[in-house]
Amino acid sequence: MGFPWYSTPWNTHLSTTNTNLDILVVVFYFLLVLGIGLWAILSSSRGTVEDFFLAGRNLAWWQIGAFLFASNIGTGHFMGLAGKGASSGIAVGAFEWNAPFILCILGWVFSPIYIKAGVVTTPRYLRKRFGGCRIQFLLAILYLFLYIVSKIAVEICTGAMFMKLVLGLDVYLATVVLLTVTGIYAITGGFAAVVYTDILHASVMVLGSVLLTACTFLKVGGYHQLQNQYMVAEPSLIREGNWTAQSKCYIPRPDSFHIFRDPITGDLPWPGIIFGISTISLYYWCTDQIFVQGCLAGKNLSHVKGGCLLCGYLKLLPMFSIVMPGMISRVLYTDKVACVVPSECEKYCGARTGCSPIAYPVLVVELLPIGFRGLMVSALWAALISSLTSVFNGASAVFTMDIYTQLRPMATEKELMLTGRFFVIILLAISIAWAPAIHMAHREQMFEYMQAIISYLTPPVAAIFLLAIFCKRVTEQLHRLCWSLRNSQEERVDLDEEIQGRNPEPQAQPDVFQKAKSCLWRAWDVFCGLEPLQSSKLAPGDVMVQKMECGDMEGTQHGDTLEGTEQRDTVEGTEPQDMPEKPCWRKVANICGFLLVSLTVFCHIYFG
Repeated sequence: MGFPWYSTPWNTHLSTTNTNLDILVVVFYFLLVLGIGLWAILSSSRGTVEDFFLAGRNLAWWQIGAFLFASNIGTGHFMGLAGKGASSGIAVGAFEWNAPFILCILGWVFSPIYIKAGVVTTPRYLRKRFGGCRIQFLLAILYLFLYIVSKIAVEICTGAMFMKLVLGLDVYLATVVLLTVTGIYAITGGFAAVVYTDILHASVMVLGSVLLTACTFLKVGGYHQLQNQYMVAEPSLIREGNWTAQSKCYIPRPDSFHIFRDPITGDLPWPGIIFGISTISLYYWCTDQIFVQGCLAGKNLSHVKGGCLLCGYLKLLPMFSIVMPGMISRVLYTDKVACVVPSECEKYCGARTGCSPIAYPVLVVELLPIGFRGLMVSALWAALISSLTSVFNGASAVFTMDIYTQLRPMATEKELMLTGRFFVIILLAISIAWAPAIHMAHREQMFEYMQAIISYLTPPVAAIFLLAIFCKRVTEQLHRLCWSLRNSQEERVDLDEEIQGRNPEPQAQPDVFQKAKSCLWRAWDVFCGLEPLQSSKLAPGDVMVQKMECGDMEGTQHGDTLEGTEQRDTVEGTEPQDMPEKPCWRKVANICGFLLVSLTVFCHIYFG
């Protein structure tokens, strides 16, 4: 059963795990997931918006940490990190080791501000901060676009690829069944069901990956043997007819066991590792609704910090449990994983450009004994399910609280919860619609294209949140945030004539900045919205009063009446939250955070 107009290229020479014991383990795991989801549905309260989207703000630190880790690690991590490790070494692990630093920023800087603001979603915080609905609405649209195009698409494609390679299943039928099971408890149980099942998913992922890591290192003979054997792991066949592969395509990089690589010749140059990844990670962990939602659901700030720390410590593992096993896969199965001849690659994995993405599935199929393979398959499916359910719940919250409330300001609490459930159904339909694109999962251009989308769109979002939190004088005035209006030579209507009349004329730019599109001009443009204009301190209350007094475009023209705003704030539960910390637990969290940062710095230095 499938889509007959698409042919799946995954006709491989890998054996599959279709043994009775492996299938029994996988079925038992699915039943356990459904049982925990059903228990969460029956035991948790879902009577209010706060209960449905934030689990009643009653999560402990270990629940928050497990949720953050399970939501982050998906099948794309197992396939992508292991594949990149097999082809180029350990540098890709720096993506994971950057997370502990950003998670500390999330727990100590961003989360207290979000909690104090009493918001349910991150776009809602920007509305409270700037006082207008434009930025809230546009950011919500951007989030939904990124969820559908990047997160859902990548997880569906990599998950289906793994199921075909390891289990030999019909990928379309398996995808539909898996999404149906995932959607049942995501729709009915809300955020509480997602969190409780993610605890199981995180436990299985850690257990399965650590077990596989132990088996691989025992097989290869330890880390020093890996260093020696990886550097000589070259495929036996490098030519076909008159065609010969270039040496850089099959010879391991000399810097394979170093994180920081040459800024010119390195495939992952060290400036990008330090600065580029940090910018994207800041958006990913500190502003993305999926992860912030887990922190907003914490009992108090100490539990939020503890959850961020737990996830930070767990994020140290993928280098050893995913990246290095991928490198060992190249050592043990060189001709399969490191193939360069197109006909050979097509025979092993169905793709002519290379088979490094199958590094992890090869280990699962070829190395693990019967029974343990079923556990590892369950771990990979846990990664897929946890990532998708987190996306579904986070996207549902964004649509309901940031878009639907703009269309229906007087919506009741019951109506909002029904809308959230209905939007999850829409996301399930969109996910199933991605099934015909599953055959593209082997094409690296697809993943590069999606990563390019994230890299282009997310840094400005991170910049907006940084300015909102650290620069009190930054406002949402149209002429300061809109590039086209700031730089247009055409005459325009000044919406802030009274304010501009009280300020002197801006200073002329130096001649060096007048040159079109120079690097200095671009640097100048980064700070062009920070000129010192006289403005209020922008407390949320002051902004709301000013909005109603001035009657600007955020007022009744958009149906945003004072009564509607007050009712929506009440429905969302956006009253400021006060979560005091006990001094003892504050000190414990600070010490654990210092140890986490120190350990992460040591790992960077040791493997640098």
